[in-house]
Amino acid sequence: MSFALLTDSCCNLTDEQIDRLDLTVLSMTVRNKTEEYISYVKGQPTDNKKFYKMLRVGDVLVTAALNAETCRNAFEKVLARGEDLLYIAFSSALSGTCNVAQMMAEELKVKYPGRRIIVLDSRCASMGEGLFVYHAGLLRQEGKSIDEVVTWLLEHRGNLCHWFTVEDLHFLKRGGRVSAATAIVGTALGIKPVLHVDDEGRLINVEKARGRKKSLLSLVDHMEQTVIRPEEQVVFVAHGDSEEDAEFVMQEVRRRMQVKDIVVNYIDPVIGAHSGPGTVALFFLGTQR
Repeated sequence: MSFALLTDSCCNLTDEQIDRLDLTVLSMTVRNKTEEYISYVKGQPTDNKKFYKMLRVGDVLVTAALNAETCRNAFEKVLARGEDLLYIAFSSALSGTCNVAQMMAEELKVKYPGRRIIVLDSRCASMGEGLFVYHAGLLRQEGKSIDEVVTWLLEHRGNLCHWFTVEDLHFLKRGGRVSAATAIVGTALGIKPVLHVDDEGRLINVEKARGRKKSLLSLVDHMEQTVIRPEEQVVFVAHGDSEEDAEFVMQEVRRRMQVKDIVVNYIDPVIGAHSGPGTVALFFLGTQR
């Protein structure tokens, strides 16, 4: 490859995709009161069910931005072997991870003046970030240069659609995404929010659906309204330990649209700590976010 492609564990790509695209994935961590957990270790499957079980019984998981030393070590490993690197980061509107990577890049440009170090804010989250990285990996495999890949990513960043819903409003309330009153009333009435990630990479509450099934169908409604050439697309579905609902969304997409393929995976513990168990998300390329 003409350059190394790196990202963080919030991309939620499958192990098969990570291996096939030859990606380096930097792990982020979560903590409870007694222990720190690494959300991704290459070759070691993450016990996602364990994390969601912890959330369901009331454990509070605390997250942090990417560790600076983890970032430095990963970047230096690439640069020391004489390669340029492109790091695609979790949305800067949701995490300090992109800022950490940018600081490391500036520092290491002094030490490695002959190398290209590019940090790109995906303005994406979960498998939305993963889909962004996936397209970058395919372009790199086609032989595109680092500049050609970055140009494509910047041109298409605003087309990376994220639509998701949650089962329990408590987690969004704790993160300040909905008010306490909205969480209490919404829970009592069975109202499920439908959210998306906007052009700046922020979580935006778009609408309210009465009941779980309607909220899941709304995800597909939004895809149907904006999707670009679905027959050419690999669509991603992510879930917070809610495999049946993810399967329902996948089948509904297939029923309404002819898509090239659908990939389903877990939402990692870092994002899951904020969205909660039962979150289901749909990612695709559309006319606008």
